[in-house]
Amino acid sequence: MGKLLSILRGPQEKTDIFVDFEYAQPTESEAETYHSVDSALMRSKQILLDMQSYKGAMSEIREAINNPQSEDLQRAAWLAVLRHVSNLKLYYDFSKELERIVTRLLGDLCSGDMTSAEHLEQQQSLFRQFAHILDFTLSFDEAKMTTPSVQNDFSYYRRKANHSRGEPEADASLEISNDIQGRMSLFFAESRPMMKCVSDATSRFVSEHKEIPLENTTETLAKMAAICRVMITTPEYRDRLSNSETVNFILRVMVGVLILYDHVHPMGAFAKTGTIDMEKYVKVLKTHASTTNLLDALKFTSKHFNDSTTPDHVKRAFA
Repeated sequence: MGKLLSILRGPQEKTDIFVDFEYAQPTESEAETYHSVDSALMRSKQILLDMQSYKGAMSEIREAINNPQSEDLQRAAWLAVLRHVSNLKLYYDFSKELERIVTRLLGDLCSGDMTSAEHLEQQQSLFRQFAHILDFTLSFDEAKMTTPSVQNDFSYYRRKANHSRGEPEADASLEISNDIQGRMSLFFAESRPMMKCVSDATSRFVSEHKEIPLENTTETLAKMAAICRVMITTPEYRDRLSNSETVNFILRVMVGVLILYDHVHPMGAFAKTGTIDMEKYVKVLKTHASTTNLLDALKFTSKHFNDSTTPDHVKRAFA
């Protein structure tokens, strides 16, 4: 009962911590994890750029469907789709790597004898990396949601794959097993696939690592969200940011950790008796975010928003 009450009450530590999201460098104790994660974060930049500029093969597919007797148009559509599906496979594979990275970072940030505030203040480079993962996750999903050709391309690939294998133009290295095709199809069918991946990884982390108390993880996530909110709403901290885009970055991180908290905390992030004052976070988003995308992500990617324990005034705050 004592442990449950600890989880429900949540952290009582300070949140007025300035985290150097722009330049924090690893200490000696952080170096091994930091460098193992850093290479993946470098790849995430190119993956995000690719997703944001994804054009798809809708034109070629349309021509092939409208001209079923034209072998040239069928081949052109197939080759165009292959080029895009090779990228989709990279995105899917990277989501699996994200799961491993999230687990490793949470292990470092939530284990041991330090409080959540001490972890985040003393391991700022790892907090910064975790933040970059959430920034990538929400940014990727936002781009994917406005790109219907992703699912169109992959659906066309699945329909034609078995028929087209063996064609001289078909690169055998791009052949994807039926099992992976099914997994990729489920992945891209999600409106926010990367966020679901990271949420699932966080949920598995707390269920599989029994040696780390659940409250360690929930308090760390709650502390991350609170630090982000305070940094945005405190002029002294906001003025220390050298890049104006960092405010949007911190907003995305704040939403990301709130979503993760909602997935792993027994009561979620919206309950009246919980530790998260959701109305404060909604106010920050409405004041500082230029669009409603983050507010929508928080509402529709959460686990507990529609629960009966979510007060009506909290639901109205999202309107």
